[in-house]
Amino acid sequence: MTTHPEYRVAAPDILLVEAVNNIRPPFSTLRAGDQVLVQIARGLPLEPDVEQETSPLEYQAAVEFEQAFKTINAIYLVGANGSIDLGPYYGAYPVAGKTVEEAQQLVLQVLKDRFGLRAPQVSLILPDVAGKQAISGEHLVRPDGTLALGVYGSVYVAGMTLDEIKSLLETHLAQYIYQPELYVDVLSYNSKTFYVVMDGGGYGERVVRLPCTGSETVLDAIAQVQGLSEVSSRDIWVVRPAPAGSSCAQVLDVNWSEIVAEGITTTNYQILPGDRIYVEADRMISIDNALAKLISPVERVLGVVLLGTRTVQQIDNPNANNNNFGF
Repeated sequence: MTTHPEYRVAAPDILLVEAVNNIRPPFSTLRAGDQVLVQIARGLPLEPDVEQETSPLEYQAAVEFEQAFKTINAIYLVGANGSIDLGPYYGAYPVAGKTVEEAQQLVLQVLKDRFGLRAPQVSLILPDVAGKQAISGEHLVRPDGTLALGVYGSVYVAGMTLDEIKSLLETHLAQYIYQPELYVDVLSYNSKTFYVVMDGGGYGERVVRLPCTGSETVLDAIAQVQGLSEVSSRDIWVVRPAPAGSSCAQVLDVNWSEIVAEGITTTNYQILPGDRIYVEADRMISIDNALAKLISPVERVLGVVLLGTRTVQQIDNPNANNNNFGF
């Protein structure tokens, strides 16, 4: 047994891609639907603007009202209009399309300009720093050789090794994810195959396409097609494809009896991608089928002639059937 060369991905392989790190980069912008934790210190004064003759209960209610709407320390949703609404006192702030730092500076500047606050302090934090879409699961290599990454676009990976694909995907995702770290592996080896061709003894050939994962032998291949058929002989050989333009091919004869009856693995060759295992039909069955195909048309012609003769005789002599035939 020999190891195959370093695997190169092709359509329609299925890759397993797992993102170890899936955090939004600091330069990513806010968008509708994001949740932002907003905290404001040294903001608007909490003392209620009430008349002096107000009763203690009314004053306490006014204080609680002021504290409820002027204390900003909660998570706010970026609305469909791209703004976060901080309540009736502070109002709304358009933050969509801005980074977290830019949105923080916007709120801080508005507090100074609109409300005349001298030294307000503002903090904006993203509680959920995950990327737009998780990079996890099965990814099919398309017929054009590209790998779909959802909202992050697609990348051409055909003909590349797993290490090359990992490096390429991390470079591509760095535009959307902070320092992405990926794990890439082949989940289904669909592009590397071999074929088992079963001779039908004059009635066509059955071709079975099987995936080549690296350790299959002739015996494994025959086992995957449920063994030799009723018309198969023990004349089996492996044909290894020759390079384009070559006039000869590599043919490896298989001694089936030695492999299955004696356990001799000399001719139990390891199968490589593109190999053809040909199982020839039993020669006697092939001859019998050939004779059957040759004689069958003659039998049909004679049968039609005989049927026509009997039909004419029956028309000429209707009683002939009663006199000469019957059960």
